[in-house]
Amino acid sequence: MGIGFASSSLFLHLLIVLFVHGIGARELTKTHQEELIDHNHMNGDVSSMDSDSKEYDDLHIILYDSQKQHIMNDQSKQDQVHAHHSSHMDHMDTSSMIFFTVKDLKVGKKLPIYFPKRDPSTSPHLLPREEADPIPFSSKQLPYLLEFFSFSSDSPQAKAMKDTLKECETKPLKGETKFCATSLESMLDFTRGIMGLEYSPFQVLSTSHLTKSTKLYQNYTFLKMPEEIPAPKMVACHTMPYPYTIFYCHSQHSENKVFKVTLGGENGDLVEAIAVCHMDTSQWSPDHVSFRVLGVQPGTSSVCHFFPADNFVWVPKPVSI
Repeated sequence: MGIGFASSSLFLHLLIVLFVHGIGARELTKTHQEELIDHNHMNGDVSSMDSDSKEYDDLHIILYDSQKQHIMNDQSKQDQVHAHHSSHMDHMDTSSMIFFTVKDLKVGKKLPIYFPKRDPSTSPHLLPREEADPIPFSSKQLPYLLEFFSFSSDSPQAKAMKDTLKECETKPLKGETKFCATSLESMLDFTRGIMGLEYSPFQVLSTSHLTKSTKLYQNYTFLKMPEEIPAPKMVACHTMPYPYTIFYCHSQHSENKVFKVTLGGENGDLVEAIAVCHMDTSQWSPDHVSFRVLGVQPGTSSVCHFFPADNFVWVPKPVSI
């Protein structure tokens, strides 16, 4: 068995997680592709960033803006979010309300948090390697890809594809290793390469919603002392808008901490959330959305953020004693 695979159960666990969140591999259809990318289309936040800048924003956080389009396409959900929007946050986009600091990690802390929820029937699907590899994944091949997926060059789908390809081809931050995975196998290969022999085998972590709710944004209370998960190395993977599932995966050499946080919503929702805290933000752009939300400056504070349920964190598997 290849280095980094904890066992066949790891592969099966991830497949189960992906299936639960509607990312199981299924045949693509032209109609479904259009629906999928409409639901995941970015609102320009990522595409407006300078891809040549060395102070490029910590991309994996900004990518959460791509999660909000399904709200904008559903007026009832949009109204629901606005109705529960805290008055002192009226100037902030609710989809950016995922940030906090290490100091907030305590029982009883209350925070407004946005958790996107996806309908499995309209979520993109993860392709197996044998189907994904023959499809080009390059900005240079965009005209061919648009023709392949039957999208016009001026369509929202084309823009979303262009933005995703651009971000995947952007140079990584200093101390960062990145990769856009087009299949489960390629994501596991990248993670295995980052972990190496020293931190193999590894496991996947994801946020779990323990109650069913359509509420996307509300106040949550920390019900238990957050549990820090040992992570001398970690790989975070985030979904990108595309006709089929693309995971933007990356690892940083700077200090990061992973936590499992049990949250209780004001309407009774219960969430076991995965959060990552970045302890060194000195290389981040001053314009990063997290600094606006938290009212801090680069390098002066840690920045933590919650993961939506269809994003993942890979960490070394604890050694059994």
